[in-house]
Amino acid sequence: MSAALESLLDLLDLERIEQDIFRGMSRSAVVPRVFGGQVAAQALVAAGRTVPSSAPGASGAPGAGQTPSAHSLHAYFLRPGDPGAPIVYTVDRIRDGRSFTTRRVVAVQHGKPIFHLSASFQVHEEGMDHQAPMPYAPDPETLPTAAEMLPRYADRFADPRMVDRLLEARAAVDLRYVDAPPFATAGEPREPRSQVWFRTHGKLADDPLLHVCMATYVSDMTLLDSVLLAHGRGGWAVGDVVGASLDHAMWFHRPFRADEWLLYDQESPSASGGRGLGQARIYTADGQLAITVIQEGVVRVPRD
Repeated sequence: MSAALESLLDLLDLERIEQDIFRGMSRSAVVPRVFGGQVAAQALVAAGRTVPSSAPGASGAPGAGQTPSAHSLHAYFLRPGDPGAPIVYTVDRIRDGRSFTTRRVVAVQHGKPIFHLSASFQVHEEGMDHQAPMPYAPDPETLPTAAEMLPRYADRFADPRMVDRLLEARAAVDLRYVDAPPFATAGEPREPRSQVWFRTHGKLADDPLLHVCMATYVSDMTLLDSVLLAHGRGGWAVGDVVGASLDHAMWFHRPFRADEWLLYDQESPSASGGRGLGQARIYTADGQLAITVIQEGVVRVPRD
């Protein structure tokens, strides 16, 4: 396991300061605020730690003796987070049912809410099963790593430290672009689609919640890339757009491991009113649809 992944796992290992109150710290990000994926992942950790290890119900009833797993989350980013201050996560136990468990989490800094998340957990059930087919993507092992790819585009960034900052921000995750990222083709509008493969830099424990939280963390890294591609913009690191995540939703369909290759297939169906929408599907390497993701963000062209 890489040192960066160990550091990220420590970040997700929240301190419990009361029964349903947790405290987390932050790490440096490319932008001067807390990375949205970190807040979402920490909030999901807080929610998951209040879910009973065995769902209630009489013997033989649906859910009896089973551990609920996260199946969806819906979140809003309310204020920029201060990376220099701790974040307090307060969990509301909305419902503990036989099949479904619901939690609401509010993240607070400096006395104000910065993030709100609702998450639902479900015990395993058998049922109907179908999925959208996995699109074609090349073998991730044939694609350049971030350390191999990013230095090629150092001249695209106004800040000479940007390559190092990007590498540091993504050091816990092996993230590989299938096609050129937005900053590589700034000024050239392209089809609003983007693919990346990702996995953690090291093995994770066999804890389903940990894998779900890690995927949540990564899901905020590239989802709005497809919005930028449609308009030939290079992104936040280049400085030709400004913006931030507004809301984020995820549905977890099938089991997966975040320490094994996952294909993040992303597209943007719309951008208007200073906002851009990204939607995506995350597949396991053997073609199982694991996660659906939708995010809207502020995407604005800087004024002169």
